Amino acid sequence: MAAEEAKAAAKTTRTRKKATDAPATEKPAPAKKRGRPKKQEQEVPVEVAAKEGVMEVVKAKVQGSGKKATATKVVEAGDVLVPAGSQSDQPVWQASLFTDFDIYLFKEGKHFNLYLKLGSHPMELHDRPGTYFAVWAPNAEQVSVMGEFNGWSRENHQLHARHDDSGIWEGFIPDVRTGMMYKYHIKSKYHLFHVEKSDPFAFCREVPPQTASIVSELKYAWQDQDWIDTRKEKLGKPQPYSVYEVHLGSWRRKPEDNNRPLTYRELAEELPAYVKELGFTHVELMPVMHHPFSGSWGYQITGYFAAHSLLGSPTDLMHLIDVLHQHGIGVIMDWVPSHFPSDEHGLAYFDGTHLFEHADPRKGFHPDWNSYIFNYGRNEVRSFLISNALFWLDKYHVDGLRVDAVASMLYLDYSRKAGEWIPNEHGGRENLEAISFLKDFNHAVHDNFPEVLTIAEESTAWPAVTGPLEHGGLGFNLKWMMGWMHDTLHYFEKDPIYRRYHQGDITFSMVYAFSERFMLPLSHDEVVHGKGSLLSKMPGDEWQRFANLRTLYAYMYAHPGAKLLFMGADIAQSSEWNHDSSLDWHLMQYHPHQGIQQLLRELNAIYKAEPAMYVHSFSPEGFQWIDLNDAHNSVMSFLRKSDNPQDDVLVVCNFTPALHEHYRLGAPHAGKWVQIFNSDDSRYGGSDVHNANPIQTDPEPFHGQDQSITVKLPPLAVVYFKLARD
Repeated sequence: MAAEEAKAAAKTTRTRKKATDAPATEKPAPAKKRGRPKKQEQEVPVEVAAKEGVMEVVKAKVQGSGKKATATKVVEAGDVLVPAGSQSDQPVWQASLFTDFDIYLFKEGKHFNLYLKLGSHPMELHDRPGTYFAVWAPNAEQVSVMGEFNGWSRENHQLHARHDDSGIWEGFIPDVRTGMMYKYHIKSKYHLFHVEKSDPFAFCREVPPQTASIVSELKYAWQDQDWIDTRKEKLGKPQPYSVYEVHLGSWRRKPEDNNRPLTYRELAEELPAYVKELGFTHVELMPVMHHPFSGSWGYQITGYFAAHSLLGSPTDLMHLIDVLHQHGIGVIMDWVPSHFPSDEHGLAYFDGTHLFEHADPRKGFHPDWNSYIFNYGRNEVRSFLISNALFWLDKYHVDGLRVDAVASMLYLDYSRKAGEWIPNEHGGRENLEAISFLKDFNHAVHDNFPEVLTIAEESTAWPAVTGPLEHGGLGFNLKWMMGWMHDTLHYFEKDPIYRRYHQGDITFSMVYAFSERFMLPLSHDEVVHGKGSLLSKMPGDEWQRFANLRTLYAYMYAHPGAKLLFMGADIAQSSEWNHDSSLDWHLMQYHPHQGIQQLLRELNAIYKAEPAMYVHSFSPEGFQWIDLNDAHNSVMSFLRKSDNPQDDVLVVCNFTPALHEHYRLGAPHAGKWVQIFNSDDSRYGGSDVHNANPIQTDPEPFHGQDQSITVKLPPLAVVYFKLARD
């Protein structure tokens, strides 16, 4: 199929929500003529096609009635196909939301709106309310819907297998309504295997440890149109990205109510205002997709289309995202197409075969996480995953997807010893199927939602992760700069007296800073499993630990690239993050912790206000070294550059507790330089050593510059300077 056809089909299916039946005698309604005056309209089913005893209908607004009815606008479409004649005596009526073209796209791995077709969809058929069910289980001998509506019978409501080799089982069950719980009972063709499965496409699920799916409709009155319009207007323009990474279940808890986490609705009352007040541009939500074990932090997903029900309903999560948007905060979601858990009710061994995963454990099982790896070479699985990505962008208005564990997808030998992996067709270690899938994913996302971000958590030197698809890249917008995080924290953990011997650790990132479009993360991965909090990593006494932390943040905001900070770092959390506990908000009564929060508030303000800090974040024209070789003093200095030299920002970092009263620097521009930020300010908890007055350049060459200035360098601090305007 041509790309244009797939694109048109995807845009068509995105609008389809619901469908109904039509009288067999009603004829297709002619299209309304342009310019004709409007009359009173009503919504009725209209037959649009009929063949071989099957009729295809859409719900439309019409003028008039009976044979004189004239369709004016299709308002809801689903292409419900039902056999002619009554089925009222059958427990499961034959019906379908699939057209032949849908099946073609599904088999080709190009159907990216499967959530409108598979799963459970409440509707009316022959004026009878009920629910249409559809599930992909090509190796099943029988598939039944069991639920509270039939006493959880495994036999009473058997779905019908399609006769097109798609492997889809489907049917309409009268009187099954929104809110009812259900599962699929699947009898396999092989080994007498049978199992109860949750619906892979269910929009809602029971609270764990219960595993039933729930019939639901995603109806929500969004109020974020201004945000969506602004998002589109910013497309292609340089933007600051300052991201607050959040685990919703532990951001804040209710100790007076058995230490329960805040619900989505309660979070909507607190989180957006807090993030806005600190000045972050985005939040990144650790996975909110349904997962059975809280200790996985959401990275072991069993319900890819369902919001985690522990914190509320799907519409409750929509409300949280809506309020974040109304506060001007973008929402990035963690997305996990790399692996899934082995829970019996989930995707694993779905129909008595390895359907979603590779059968060979050398390709299909992840040794680190004891989980299954998706079979990216199976077209139907690709349709499932890309449909899931577009689902969150479409139905939940999400602004970006951070793709987890990309490195584990790219390499066949990831975390495997010799003999534990299978080379590709060329004898190499690259997973060609996963590479192709990631490219298709990025193409589909940016084709349907061009203003949305895709971010790769990729920890190797794989080339062109953020390179354009047309030039052979993977097509991501941003990539986590994992090397920067590890090198920087390794450097900061050292006692300052030894840092002179490790200057290369802190300067090395600039060797490759512009090889990709990088995001600098200080993520949740660095504050778990015995690693301690960021504050606890810092050496020295209490004052030095806080000073080091302020220096770390000020250096990160000055370094080229987007920024990400995990929750708790904003209040200088002293203990390691625990997903079962709240952040230590009680620490905010103490001045050093208040100072860290104030520091971040002002760093975010400077980052967004100064063009030099973000307009060329991803290109070398935005950066210039002044001096990287003063290892003896553990000092480095550089220039962040904008299109206007008047807006350039000079950054000086002192990584030791030594005060330098007269430190000479090369100045790239003549004039008066003014201190605009100092991490040693007493408001942040510093010693308050400042360059209070503008500093006039001297015509004395230094550091390869024609001019130079002499400044005060506070202990363990980062200072920003800018040319004074005349």
